Amino acid sequence: MEPKNESKSSQSSIVSLIKKKLDLQQFKEQHWEGSFDEYLGLIEKDPLICRSAYQRVYDMILSYGSETYVNGKKKITRYHFFSDPIEEGKDAIFGLDIALQKMVSFFKSAAKRYGTEKRVLLLHGPVGSSKSTVARLLKKGLEDYSKKPEGALYTYKWVVKKADFPGETIIDGDEMLCPMNQDPLLLIPQEFRREVLQKLNEGGKNDHEIHVEGDLNPACRYVYNRLLEHYNGDWTKVIDHVRVKRLILSEKDRIGIGTFQPKDEKNQDSTELTGDVNYRKIAQYGSDSDPRAFNFDGEFNIANRGIIEFVEMLKLDVAFLYDLLGASQEHKVKPKKFPQTDIDEVIIGHTNEPEYKKLQNNEFMEALRDRTVKIDIPYITKWSEEVKIYKKDYNAKKIRSKHVAPHTLEMAAMWAVLTRLEEPKKANLTLLQKLKLYDGKSLPGYTEENIRELRKDTIREGMEGISPRYVQDKISNALVDERNSSSINPFMVLNELDAGLKHHSLIANDEARKRYREIINTVKSEYEDIVKNEVQRAICADEEAISKLCANYIDNIKAYTQSERVRNAYTGADEEPDERLMRSIEEKIDIPESRKDDFRREIMNYIGALAIDNKSFDYRTNERLHKALELKLFEDQKDTIKLTSLVSSVVDKDTQEKIDIVKQRLINNYGYDDTSATDVLNFVASIFARGDAKEKS
Repeated sequence: MEPKNESKSSQSSIVSLIKKKLDLQQFKEQHWEGSFDEYLGLIEKDPLICRSAYQRVYDMILSYGSETYVNGKKKITRYHFFSDPIEEGKDAIFGLDIALQKMVSFFKSAAKRYGTEKRVLLLHGPVGSSKSTVARLLKKGLEDYSKKPEGALYTYKWVVKKADFPGETIIDGDEMLCPMNQDPLLLIPQEFRREVLQKLNEGGKNDHEIHVEGDLNPACRYVYNRLLEHYNGDWTKVIDHVRVKRLILSEKDRIGIGTFQPKDEKNQDSTELTGDVNYRKIAQYGSDSDPRAFNFDGEFNIANRGIIEFVEMLKLDVAFLYDLLGASQEHKVKPKKFPQTDIDEVIIGHTNEPEYKKLQNNEFMEALRDRTVKIDIPYITKWSEEVKIYKKDYNAKKIRSKHVAPHTLEMAAMWAVLTRLEEPKKANLTLLQKLKLYDGKSLPGYTEENIRELRKDTIREGMEGISPRYVQDKISNALVDERNSSSINPFMVLNELDAGLKHHSLIANDEARKRYREIINTVKSEYEDIVKNEVQRAICADEEAISKLCANYIDNIKAYTQSERVRNAYTGADEEPDERLMRSIEEKIDIPESRKDDFRREIMNYIGALAIDNKSFDYRTNERLHKALELKLFEDQKDTIKLTSLVSSVVDKDTQEKIDIVKQRLINNYGYDDTSATDVLNFVASIFARGDAKEKS
């Protein structure tokens, strides 16, 4: 009996938790219903209720805010909506700010009625470049926006009771919801609309100019005309049978958001887009051309007032593509046996490159090409943005059973991005250096203008290479591999990536496969440098020792640049600047003898500029000097730790204590766990052991 009581108690606590979260006022607002006259009162207060679908999508994107930054002397706007604030980043899009900015410009133009509202938006790019995610995010965003007060929109239903019309069957039952969720303003006769619109748009205070275009759908037009005949043309009595209601868009309920996915050619039927006859009602109404015997439930019909997405759009049968022509240019669709019917919706499609090439080569589809705005959605070519994709899926919250060692995701992302980059035309620039330049790292001799030229020199960069999906699959393989006990490291993932290339169906030829394998070796070499530097920093993590070394270096270069002598702290004698000390530090970051004077003056000028602003010098703010000091200190200390003894069978107690300190620093400061810290120390020790062996030979 006790477990039952516990269950009941648990259930009541859950119910009470939900009850606290309920917003009954919001539910009431979202289910508002009123007369046509009350609706007119609403739009007089807020004419933006009557926005078009394009205006609504554009405002929805802007409602989440944006920020502007400069990249390569080019102003770029990042719209926060594409970070998916609705589901806390579940469908967040990274590294595509330029492509998304072009898309928002398309929506802005359409919202202003500059012409793009009569076009099909086609997202084009390689597989896995997030085309579907962009479309899904737009649909999800519009659905959520329709629930908010600022995104409110309305439709109507007919209320015609049989008792009031004996002997007549105007509608089936007492109520009929507008089958295409049209704006109630379409009920206003054409001859009166001009004055209504003038009133709504007067003063130019609205963000958008309101337009009411088109006519009622066939079913509503039938009811409207029958009631108008019954009341001898008295429109005011017709609208007494109209009840306006709030419209909440929902893809699951097929309200205002439609998705069309192509099937095999034999089973494709255009009625899926424009609706079909309801054969059960033909007997009731006597004709298949009676609009009450027709289901206006095609994807074009149900997506009215919102968005329709065409998945792999160019795989559609030609008959479907012809439907797109009228839907985009004239905003009309043609249901079977009925006149052209007005629609107001955003038409968005996406396709891969092979299908787009077919469209380009098909001279019979010129009309569709002419009515299409293509926006390229490429692969990410910025390393740090690619990393975000994998960190979103493989973080400590989601991966609890295994530890992902530092740099594992970074190295996988580096490889993916390198496969997408075109070889630089500049002979002295490597592909890896190009990746770092794109990622905002500095390189001597390269300015922002040079980086812009690098991008301009490419032809198809970002449109070829490895998809993030492939990388995600291989990271998953490494995580579930039983041989990888408690931690996975970059080598495990890189080996998975390498092994999978043999059977990768999207690699066109052996030459590409060979290139991708060479890039894996490049990444492994880069990883070696990264972890060597990391272990070196962990060994020489004595901030006090670095500060003393830095102070000594600064004293010497100050004396050198000002042709002075340095006082020896031990003897008190004035001596010449210690050239050996200065060069031993500068050589660590490859400052040649011919450039030493320039580097020393650069440091002194930097310190002087800080002093003018009443700021003290901190070596950590100068990345190159910081690195040089760490490497110098490591060189001075590495022999005292004897890291190479890790690869031998015997380690003395004193060395082990020092190694344990370094390991703890790796865990505390760099994100390793005990296993991965031990692994990386062993790996770096083996590198030094190989280096020592080479020196002896």
